[in-house]
Amino acid sequence: MTSQRTSTGQARAARSPLLFVLAAVACASALGWTYWAFVRTTTGQFADESAWREAGVAAPDTQGPFLRFLDTLPTISVIVAAAAILFVALRRRRYAAALIAVAVILASNLTTQLLKNVVFDRPDRGVATLAFNSLPSGHTTLAASAAAAVFVIATPRWRPFAAAAGGSYSVLAGAATFINLWHRPADVVAALLVVGTWTLVGGLIIMRTGDTWNNWQGFGAHWGSARSWLAACWVLGLGSLALSAALYFSVQAIGPAPEPGTANVPLFFWWGLAWIVGVGFTLSAAAGWLFAAQARVTAQQQA
Repeated sequence: MTSQRTSTGQARAARSPLLFVLAAVACASALGWTYWAFVRTTTGQFADESAWREAGVAAPDTQGPFLRFLDTLPTISVIVAAAAILFVALRRRRYAAALIAVAVILASNLTTQLLKNVVFDRPDRGVATLAFNSLPSGHTTLAASAAAAVFVIATPRWRPFAAAAGGSYSVLAGAATFINLWHRPADVVAALLVVGTWTLVGGLIIMRTGDTWNNWQGFGAHWGSARSWLAACWVLGLGSLALSAALYFSVQAIGPAPEPGTANVPLFFWWGLAWIVGVGFTLSAAAGWLFAAQARVTAQQQA
């Protein structure tokens, strides 16, 4: 017996909007926890500052290439996002989707600047560190929001690939700001969570207003929709999060160095780098899975 799922009723795109809302709340809550844990507490400040100082010792040879990448990062991000948005608006005539993608970029970067300069502060907890607040990272927000804009306006068959490619670009940008001593790990992670929050909000609106084109035939119908893209993100993301947790709690159990950046082995640096990679790819995998699960399925299914 054969039955065909239509685009009406429960089969519409984003048929469970509560999932998007809950995921956005989870990202915002994780952002708040990151600020509290690594800016408001002495232990968190010490770990974050130690990772930042150890970056200059652990990866000195990479700072030159990363600096050149960071110098071109704003231009690359704007060009990539603008090209994708213009293509969707002019070639596909999806004007609403294009506007929402622009809104995701603007909202993400405005939120970062407001949080960094107005809402958040950096209290003195007795850790030798810079006095001003630097969380979230502006460069990471710009790169990740550009990738997010491409992701939300892509058709479902391209979204798994867009999630993997965008996650890689975002992680590279965040790691570059960390290794080049522009930002601490928590600054980068907070930026990724800001973008994740607005991606979910914008994605829900795009899927609900673009039901006709937010449909696909499931994983594997096109190379861009292969499950391997998201599988790779899950493995890299969850594996790196597990590694970062193991490194962090190992250092705390052994006992950190008396002053930030004076440890013989730069374990805090590797913790911070693994944390960035883990959060970036886990967010990409989760977004790719949610958007795929909530797309309108058009293929005939055997009952």
